[in-house]
Amino acid sequence: RTPTDEWENLYLAAGSADNVLLVGFRSDELKPLTGKTLAEVASERGTSHEEAAMDLLIANGADVGTVYFLMSEENVKKKIALPWMSFGSDAEALSPEGVFLESNPHPRAYGNFARLLGRYVRDEGVISLEEAIRKSTSQPAGNLGIHGRGSLAPGYYADVVVFDPATVRDNATFAQPHQLAEGVVHVFVNGTHTVRDGVHTGALAGRVVHGPGWTGP
Repeated sequence: RTPTDEWENLYLAAGSADNVLLVGFRSDELKPLTGKTLAEVASERGTSHEEAAMDLLIANGADVGTVYFLMSEENVKKKIALPWMSFGSDAEALSPEGVFLESNPHPRAYGNFARLLGRYVRDEGVISLEEAIRKSTSQPAGNLGIHGRGSLAPGYYADVVVFDPATVRDNATFAQPHQLAEGVVHVFVNGTHTVRDGVHTGALAGRVVHGPGWTGP
């Protein structure tokens, strides 16, 4: 149950423990459970879903990273096609190496735009390639009031991605999230060649981008 109106109960919103995926453990003993649902773990342990959740929290000594499946695939496609909808990953930039491998991110951190271009544009034709590009570049830049970005135009920052529409695809999954996408050939960040022939050049040309609401120094 939900104790107050102010508290969002994602467990109830997910509908069942089958829609609660376990993705983040600090305990090495519990890490093999990564990628299993709460329902699967409860069944393996012979306990209720609630007891399994409490046991995991205690054994982990902290919160447990989870993913709640709240949307159907049909709903996702409907939202993609809305003319006012633009796209963002809502994720941090990661790399499949070093300290990053200690985390269990959402697969969108690696494959958000590749999934859009590969699955929803090329494979399923939910929207056109041109519309997907607009919804990923000029439309969000315009919505956020970010000037000089989002379009290939004179005087704009040269942020350019060259990809192969026939091969672009995401590989990251909830069980194996640290998987780079395929099909991106070149990337230019602020005019600097950052990815060449699918390999990072080592260039660090990115910069913080402030919108009109920025009030800092």
